[in-house]
Amino acid sequence: MTPIYSLWLPILISAVAVYIVSTVIHMVLWPWHKDDFAKLPAEDRAMDALRPLAIPPGDYMMPKPETMDEMKSQAFQQKRSRGPVAIMTVMPSGQFSMGKPLALWFLFCLVVGFVAAYVAASALPPATPYLKVFQIAGTTAFVAYTFAIWPFSIWYGRKWSTTVRSTIDGLVYALVTAGIFGWLWPH
Repeated sequence: MTPIYSLWLPILISAVAVYIVSTVIHMVLWPWHKDDFAKLPAEDRAMDALRPLAIPPGDYMMPKPETMDEMKSQAFQQKRSRGPVAIMTVMPSGQFSMGKPLALWFLFCLVVGFVAAYVAASALPPATPYLKVFQIAGTTAFVAYTFAIWPFSIWYGRKWSTTVRSTIDGLVYALVTAGIFGWLWPH
């Protein structure tokens, strides 16, 4: 077992490295994710129709049954058949600032690094060979960066191509994390 406090440097450097790599993926390789969301047909008309409803920020489903019995009802089935059927997130209107999401993303990268450190430190002693550290830290980081993405395609109809691209991103982030942990593992 390795003391987790001895892993503060790989935790920090892996978070910074993943942050930089993710910036490159999303800014320089922008076409890689540009089709994750399609433009809504008649976007202006749809926005004009929704604006008077003053929908507060949040996650919504339509149609949404209130009970299991309602979901089985003929009226609900007809409403669903008539469509549209949608799951949507309404965000606050106005200027969009990248500051808060980027700060939260970095915090998430730190948390993933900490979890990878915790698992690896629990399983491996100091002076463990690079490839063993790479395996344990990388697998943990891969699970953390990717597994929560898949249920959105399974249950909510998100395009599988988006999920696969995000999973590949997560694999890259995991490889970066694994390499840094293997390199900086205490001896």
